[in-house]
Parts: sequence; C-alpha cells; structure tokens
Amino acid sequence: MSKRWSLDPDRCFSPEPRQRDLARHLYEGVRELPLVCPHGHVQPSLLADDEPLGDPASMLVVPDHYVVRMLYSQGVALEDLGVPRRDGGDSESDPRRIWRRFCEHFHLFAGTPTGLWLKDELIDLFGVEERPSTENADALFDHLSERLHDPAYRPRALFQRLGVEVLCTTDAATDPLAMHQQLQREGFSVRPTFRPDALVDPTREDWSSSLELLSERSGHDVSDYEGYLRAIEARRSAFREAGATATDHAAFTADLRALDPESAAATFERLTTGRADALDRSRFASHMLAEMARMSTDDGLVMQLHVGSLRDHHQALFERFGRDIGADIPVATEWTRALRPLLNRFGADPGFRLVLYTLDESTYGRELAPLAGHYPALRLGAPWWFFDSVLGMERFLDAVVETAGVFNLAGFNDDTRAYPSIRARHDVWRRVSCNWLAGRVVRGLIDEDVAPDLARALAYDQAKATYRLP
Repeated sequence: MSKRWSLDPDRCFSPEPRQRDLARHLYEGVRELPLVCPHGHVQPSLLADDEPLGDPASMLVVPDHYVVRMLYSQGVALEDLGVPRRDGGDSESDPRRIWRRFCEHFHLFAGTPTGLWLKDELIDLFGVEERPSTENADALFDHLSERLHDPAYRPRALFQRLGVEVLCTTDAATDPLAMHQQLQREGFSVRPTFRPDALVDPTREDWSSSLELLSERSGHDVSDYEGYLRAIEARRSAFREAGATATDHAAFTADLRALDPESAAATFERLTTGRADALDRSRFASHMLAEMARMSTDDGLVMQLHVGSLRDHHQALFERFGRDIGADIPVATEWTRALRPLLNRFGADPGFRLVLYTLDESTYGRELAPLAGHYPALRLGAPWWFFDSVLGMERFLDAVVETAGVFNLAGFNDDTRAYPSIRARHDVWRRVSCNWLAGRVVRGLIDEDVAPDLARALAYDQAKATYRLP
C-alpha cells in the first residue's frame, strides 16, 4: 500500500515561526478571493461547448507544454505523448498509454512549479490519494476518468468551483468571437484578448495568408497600407465590443520604433509584392508594435508585451510539431534604450497602459523597476514561463518592489493552457506573496497593519485595475 499523499498546509511559507504565523494570517485573508485571470490560453470553446474534459492524458498531459517539455528532456518522444504532428504522421492515440508514461516519469517534476501545481490539483480538485507511479497508473487513470465524466467536473461547473471571476483568453486577431459573446450572455465572464502577431510580424511564415483572412473578417481591402491599418483597427473594435480589455504581443526584443508614414507604406508595398528583404521585415514588425501602442492610446486596450524568448529554438521539433510546444529559451533583453522612443511618445499618456513581461530576470531591478517606478503608463507583469515558481516569484518581488512599489505591479496571471490548474497556480502566487510580505513585516520594512491590504492588492485588486476589468 502506497503512503497517503497529502498537501503541506504551510507550503511556500518560511520555517521561521514569526514569519510563518504572519504569512498564514495574510494568506487566510486572500485564499478565497475570486480568481481574476487576465491572461491565459484556455480555449473559449471549452466553456462554450461544456463537454466533459475527456481523459486524464488529454486534460493533464498533452496540452501542457510544461509537462511535455520535461518529459521530452528525459528522452520521451513527443509522439509518444500524443502531441499531434504537422504532417499528420503517427502519434500515440491511446490515452491510457500516454498516462502510463506520465506516471512512470512523475518523479521528474519534484522541486518544480509544475510538480507543485499537479500535486495541488490532483489532491484538492480530483481527490487523488497516492503519488502517481508506474504501479498505480491504471488505477489513477480509472479514478480520474470517473471524475471527469461527473457533471460536477464539466468546464462550466469547474468555472464556478475554481472560483473564477473573469477569464481572459488569448485569440488571434482574426478569430471569430461568437463564443465569447455567447458565454457572456449566459453569465460567464469570458473575455477575448487581441493577439495580432500573425498580422503585424512579416517575419512569420503565415503573414501573407493571415492578411487574406484579415480582409475577410474585417471587410476591408488590405492591398495597401492604409487599408491594412483600417482593417486592424476594425478588428480591435470588434474585440472591444466582445468584451476585450487587452492586447497581447510576443516580441524577440523591446525595440519598438515607428517608421514615418511614407516609409511604412513603401515597406508594406515591398512586403506584399515579394520585394522585401530581412531588414524590411524586422523594421516593419518593430514599427507595427509601435502602431499597436498608438492604437491603444486611442481605444484604451491594455497592451501586453512578452519579450525575451527565442521561440521554437529546436528547429527539427518546430518542423515536426509547429509552434508553441515548449522549445522557448530565454535570451538577454535590453529595455531602457529600446523603449525610450515609445515611452517618450506615450509613457505619460493617460489612455495608454503597457504591461511588460520578460524572461530575462536580470533586468528586473536594473531596468524594469526603475522604468515602472517613473512612467505612469507602465506596469510590471508577473514572473513568466520559467520564473512562475516559488523562488522565481520571490526574486521578482525582491528585485522590483523596493523601486517600483506594489502598485506598479500587474498582480498575477496564470498564463495556462491546462484549465484545471488555474486555482493551483493562483494559490502558489498568493502563498508566496503573503510569505514575502510577512518577511518584510518581521524585518520592520512594512507596517503590519498595511500588509493585509498589500496581500489583497497582489492577489486580486492589481490585476483588475491594471487590465481595466469592470
């Protein structure tokens, strides 16, 4: 008989008694607050269709790039984890076999945030009483399958059970938005987020085909630069009407430099006629991010910028499986000089808000905190991808709060594709931030009577305020 698996009630808290006691107290004040999820990758169809979540493998393994990345690093082929190939080639289709491979390798997640989230959701949400292993894989598969076919575990029921107040999805700028509107009519606050990367970055292989879809969805001719801008503005307007409050952008660097209108139009013409070179493509991508900022000053959509990831680092994996399967690697990033032109234009504009995310944590204290501590338009996004971990969150708070304060932070977002893990991810942030505040109190750096309000701000208020959520 395996030893009963349980959650430590003091996980993420300091072993120092005074700090731990205060962390417990602060955490009790925020643990049941609703979840504000301003950025993530849950598909709206999940809630619109409200079908059972499927089997344990398709719920917990296949869609979670944190999980498949770790297993791949230890020699498990992505085909064996059921990840679909671009060419339609064979991938494992038996969910029980996928689940067995996951359980066989569960020990790999010890000490990682993924392991912490999985343990929380398996125990607290699904009532799993044993740590996954080769020996109990089939029994756990059967247990989870039974739960997943219970109406109480359907997506809409979980929305309520997880305590989600608002869920913002991430959607291509050309996506139809009928599902969001349907869900809102039915009482679920599920809001789209405008993600125009495929339209504004001509270095992508799908840029030309995306322009055709943009024309179709917007009703605007995009054969010239002015029509192209009008079409993007029309799609932004459609997103706002569907409840969006934010845009989302991935960029290799933070160098956002606007071209003059004549140069932008000429570059667009070269791009659409096949006469552009690599420099044209990179300059136009930078220019269009600056244009996204300009449009945000007009329509009020909060602009999120995720910088510092060399995406699809493993070329063979990208060719076989496509984008976003976990081979993103951090790179060094420069912000101070790169953002200066943009912030000189819009950094004090009351209509503009820019939330910055980075994978280069060395820039937290050196550049990001001083920038956010000055420019009214800036907020600092939560630690992202490789740093949404206990120690990553602690390093972030250590580095930025002394310079930027708590109220120039954007609170937390879960950034998840794994729907059942949402509450677990928020819980880690709430525990870590409460423990961090408690540490500052016991050192005399924060007044004890102020700490509960700061804990609530980090857990709930700042996300709502930053993203202008009603």
